[in-house]
Amino acid sequence: MKVWFVGAGPGDPELLTLKAQRVIRSCPVCLYAGSLVPEAVVAEAPADARVLDTAPMTLDETHAEILAARDRGADVARVHSGDPSLYGAIAEQIRRLRADGIDYEIVPGVPAYAAAAAALGQELTVPGVGQSIVLTRVSMKSTAMPPGETLEAFARTGTTLAIHLGVRALREIERTLVPHYGADCPVIVAYRVGWPDQTFLRGTLATIREAVRAAKITRTALILVGPVLGEVRDFSDSALYDPAHPHVLRPRRGGVSNPPDP
Repeated sequence: MKVWFVGAGPGDPELLTLKAQRVIRSCPVCLYAGSLVPEAVVAEAPADARVLDTAPMTLDETHAEILAARDRGADVARVHSGDPSLYGAIAEQIRRLRADGIDYEIVPGVPAYAAAAAALGQELTVPGVGQSIVLTRVSMKSTAMPPGETLEAFARTGTTLAIHLGVRALREIERTLVPHYGADCPVIVAYRVGWPDQTFLRGTLATIREAVRAAKITRTALILVGPVLGEVRDFSDSALYDPAHPHVLRPRRGGVSNPPDP
């Protein structure tokens, strides 16, 4: 048997990959994080499949389900939100699978920051404005951050930040980031991206906390911070399609001619 760690994306069932959908349709056991993965994502599990919401379960309990499936020779779809490689809590599960000699495979999914950018209709890496994205989180009551991986350290880069698990720490985020980004730096709080009630709140480091409080958002939100989120129009075109920057697939005009379009 095999355990499939399936990235379900941020919530929209149509953002499942074909492979993710195929795995969910074929596995006799489906364990999904119901607090973050809507039931519609696992609705196509086999009619006789054992489908369990793992939100109220412990690691021991979910692993016990996997061991029971192994004894029956049944594959397991372990469905996580977003992409499992990012805050998917799969490392500790994989450690147990390896200890028990159970095979596994990871199916990537659409991460929340990518789905948010798509819904907002913008690029997160704008030439001359921001060319990097820091994916991080605020520890709050969850697992502590490693030494050196502080919001202060990332703020010194001045680049775009995608902050997970931080909507209840906006006061601290504001205090930490304003000295580096300025109080008028654009901020977007993306709430339940991909769900029917998805909401995007726009503001600045000085105003976003009040907007979030008024909207009564306390969880399931991604915080995006950086100049690229503003009304940026005065930026250079990228070199990718610039005729002054030839490359192996587009030789310099007047020299070797471009190959014809297929």
